Amino acid sequence: MDKPILDASVFGGRKVIDVDTHLTEPHDLWTRRAPASLKDRVPQVKVIDGKRSWVIDGDKVIGLGASPSSTVKRDGGKWPGLDYLKQQIEDVHPSSYSAKERVELLDATGVAAQVLYPNILGFGGQKAARVDDELRLASVQIFNDAMGEFQAESGQRIFPMALLPWWDPKLAVKEMERARAMGLRGVNINSDPHTFTGSDGSKLPDLGQPFWDPMWEACEALDMSANFHIGGSEQSMDWFGDQGWPGLPNDLRMALGGAMLFMNNGRVMGNLVLSGLIDRFPKLKFVSVESGLGWVPFILEALDHEYKEVGVNVGTLQRLPSEYFATNFYTCFWFERRDLTYMIRTVGVDNVMFETDFPHPICLYPIDDMDKAMSGLTEEEKVKVLSGNAARVYNIEV
Repeated sequence: MDKPILDASVFGGRKVIDVDTHLTEPHDLWTRRAPASLKDRVPQVKVIDGKRSWVIDGDKVIGLGASPSSTVKRDGGKWPGLDYLKQQIEDVHPSSYSAKERVELLDATGVAAQVLYPNILGFGGQKAARVDDELRLASVQIFNDAMGEFQAESGQRIFPMALLPWWDPKLAVKEMERARAMGLRGVNINSDPHTFTGSDGSKLPDLGQPFWDPMWEACEALDMSANFHIGGSEQSMDWFGDQGWPGLPNDLRMALGGAMLFMNNGRVMGNLVLSGLIDRFPKLKFVSVESGLGWVPFILEALDHEYKEVGVNVGTLQRLPSEYFATNFYTCFWFERRDLTYMIRTVGVDNVMFETDFPHPICLYPIDDMDKAMSGLTEEEKVKVLSGNAARVYNIEV
């Protein structure tokens, strides 16, 4: 594929905050920061069965093939289909893993700031559950240390979301406070901790239970958004698994799996609302990350209908399910173009943000003419969607 043309004019000269991008983790991210006692156990790349792979605790594979999860070539071109899976970190564009080169890319594309998510420990940090308490806590803390450095190196242009020790609310609060002190602006949460056991071996409760209230209190007190990225738990991560029929080629199985992941965040959003959590913590800010817009109005209408019909004997919420979205939820889009203006207004101009998913295989790269794509919006609405809402959610000065 020819090298994409990067054109900073696609946003019509407006400031932009891209709220979903990813880091190709350098191979030494953990090893060069780990204490001597854990250096051989933290996440690192080893050759397993003749193939580079990310491992944790010496031999537990958490990234077969050590794919950099970047579809952008060193020369700025883009690999088609699943060809990116055959590549190594040496093959991809340095902006995938380097703060300096990422900032240069931002300048070339007219983006003022980016929000950053991980790959290796899982989009919600779920892969840290495969090891003992000491190692998984250290792995999360080292990642956050590295992200604090990355944000500083970017000149406060790139804002990583902090991973949490999601298996322990007290540890989560401490890490949240530590991350905030480093300047990080939001947290990245595993949506389904109840599928795991805690440190004492007992099954963890779901996020709506009072067990987690200290964590939600800290989110409110520190004004840190709680971000739920698609595939942010073992339960929801299903690229090639059960969604596609066995006869589909792998490329098409991933296409279907990815599309279903978008809508699966409706499950997370619905649980957050119906749990009554927001009635207890009305200042919480939830972000549904990399999930798009189109499914949101239908899910909200469906939740209202179901609540009125089959939830009538419970009636524990102070408002209808859909009413919580406008006050506490945000979502983001990148590829959607059909009736975009109508959809943004239907979801809520104050609740929509822009993303690219750079440098993942379905990322918006190169960025098309967003000014034209949003031509039906007023100037005030465009500014809100491109930067204003994100600046408010993540406390970013544009």
